[in-house]
Amino acid sequence: MSTPTLLAVFAHPDDEAFSVGGTLTHYARRGVRVVLACATRGEAGKITVPGMTVDDLGAQREQELRAACEALEIGPPVFLDYHDSGRYERTRHDDPKALMNVNPLDVEVKLRALIEDVQPQVIVTFDPHGGYGHVDHLQMHRATVAAFFSTGHLPYGGPQRLYYTALTTEAAQGLARMGQDLDPLVYGVAANTLAVQLDVSAYAANKKAALMAHGTQTGEQSLLGRMTPEERDAMERRMLGTEGFSIGGTRTALTNYPLGGLFDGLGFDGLN
Repeated sequence: MSTPTLLAVFAHPDDEAFSVGGTLTHYARRGVRVVLACATRGEAGKITVPGMTVDDLGAQREQELRAACEALEIGPPVFLDYHDSGRYERTRHDDPKALMNVNPLDVEVKLRALIEDVQPQVIVTFDPHGGYGHVDHLQMHRATVAAFFSTGHLPYGGPQRLYYTALTTEAAQGLARMGQDLDPLVYGVAANTLAVQLDVSAYAANKKAALMAHGTQTGEQSLLGRMTPEERDAMERRMLGTEGFSIGGTRTALTNYPLGGLFDGLGFDGLN
């Protein structure tokens, strides 16, 4: 049987820390090979530290992601070498390598090659709303779903499960109360529909360290930096305690629901 392998596919440095950081550490400690693919280096991100200047934001954020991966106890990230599309006044409409301007089929081709090389049984990526609607997140969702369904012919059998990161409606309501323009009934899912809900509280220190590794994105002017102590405590209780996933695809029968973990039913004992 192949080495148990989890492939996480996201768009920017720091996407991994917010939604799946605890899960990545959880499985890495259980001997799973965890591979993080990041589509861009976050070149169009906003520096949130007052007075901080960076000559090459993409290079800076690449190093931040490498440090975050060390904090999460996983290997170095794999970059797909697209450019960050940005948001608002930073949107890169004229950059042909910006992810928003790239044909999703081209992204799928890169992901298919990565899947063939890495041979994951489990893939995790953004939900259909891209977490909070970022165009790059939506692009990676579409390309990853396509790659999952077009790699079943691979000799190793292809990935067996596809999961989406998922906010419960309650968690989305909490973000909305903190100023995020999210309709909880659109961006959240009912808790009783989650396929997997993992207790990641044992890895809270890893996840916090990974978040803080993204220093350009967690400064005083970031969402985290602008929170009151009460808001920050409430957010940390949600983020650092549990991580939830919806199921996007499967090539094996689901003998129980919800599942005990991402590898439940895939023939690897003791991974959940």
